[in-house]
Amino acid sequence: MRIERARGTRDFLPAEMKKRREIEAKMREIAERWGYEEISTPTFELAELFTLKSGEGILKEMYEFRDKSGRHLALRPELTAPVIRLYVNELKMAPKPTKVYYFGNCFRYEEPQRARYREFWQFGAEIIGSDRPEAEAELIALAYHITKALGIKAELHVGHVGLLRELLRTANMSDATISRAMRLIDKGAKSELSELMSDTGIESGKKKDLIRLIDSRGEAAVEEARRMIADDGEVLEQLGRLEQLLELLRYYGVVYTPNLGIARGLDYYTGMVFEIYEAGDKLGAQRQICGGGTYRLAALFGSSEDTPSTGFAFGFDRLAEILQNAGCEYELKKATVVVVPVRAKHKKDHEVIKAAIRITARLRERFITYLDLMNRSIREQLAYANAINASFAVLVGERELEVGKVTLRDLKTGEQDTMSLEECIERLEFADT
Repeated sequence: MRIERARGTRDFLPAEMKKRREIEAKMREIAERWGYEEISTPTFELAELFTLKSGEGILKEMYEFRDKSGRHLALRPELTAPVIRLYVNELKMAPKPTKVYYFGNCFRYEEPQRARYREFWQFGAEIIGSDRPEAEAELIALAYHITKALGIKAELHVGHVGLLRELLRTANMSDATISRAMRLIDKGAKSELSELMSDTGIESGKKKDLIRLIDSRGEAAVEEARRMIADDGEVLEQLGRLEQLLELLRYYGVVYTPNLGIARGLDYYTGMVFEIYEAGDKLGAQRQICGGGTYRLAALFGSSEDTPSTGFAFGFDRLAEILQNAGCEYELKKATVVVVPVRAKHKKDHEVIKAAIRITARLRERFITYLDLMNRSIREQLAYANAINASFAVLVGERELEVGKVTLRDLKTGEQDTMSLEECIERLEFADT
């Protein structure tokens, strides 16, 4: 008797597996150059882990079952919740921020369609312990760099749910109504959103402004938000965080489109959100290949601290469908380097940060390289470098900018010298041989 494979699953023949392994290897290589370390979690978890995060409604979309002892278990439908569960249980004392990546299969009981299967794979990364714009920018830049390295023609859209929630609050919406509105925005249900705002008693002009804002793209979206704000302090703070994030993305050389129509229907998302779409026609209507955002889940899973996190996940199967050839031969040097911006509290600080990001990008071509994401002092940055057993620190401050050089410090011997970036790279390569 011939037995078919289960519906929504696939077999991979040798040629397909070779391609998938090459793509996976390239993504791992890039994540490790950026200072992310791999973790892995179980294929099944207690079902409560996912209902706590997403509500009881997710059960109908999951493969869930009772084991022989009556425990309610589920095949993981995604990997964010397991990662934060692992952090709360195992990594709370790790140096902050904790930077991890993962690759694994997930399961959803849904109708199979092109590039959507019941068993699928995700590649993702998380920064746990910081929701500062520096952390958000690095996370987006990492995802953007992966698409570029894979040769994918992609579009990046960046939004901010913190700003969107505050703008809805200025329309005198209650917290419960804001949550309903965010779910409707997330689903693209504009007619239902308009009806909800009418039922809430929002005056016509304000309602039109909000709908126009959600429909706006590019710098027009930021300008529209600024026009609507007036002098509301909370909204101005959220807008300031978005503008700082966008400035940092420009330092990274990331091409993006502001889009305040990106929302998340779950209340634990707190700040930046982004989505990456395949810009060609290889996926049809299912164009999204990556999504991410800033959220707070640790307290929900039992942490005594409400630890912020920023993360993303790629739909790996969609990447594999896009890519026909994915050669990936890298030689990764093992020296671990921490770039230390020497901040000064005035306008030149921006030039220091810009230079630090540029230098980090160069070093990541050859070495495992970290950049401060917590706005720490020099002493705190060097303490972090020691905590992660980094070999070298590259200091960048006003003094270095004036002479076009960097200061390389050997963290094992304490010796340091000022030199050009090219000399620094040569010194690091020599030290790693």
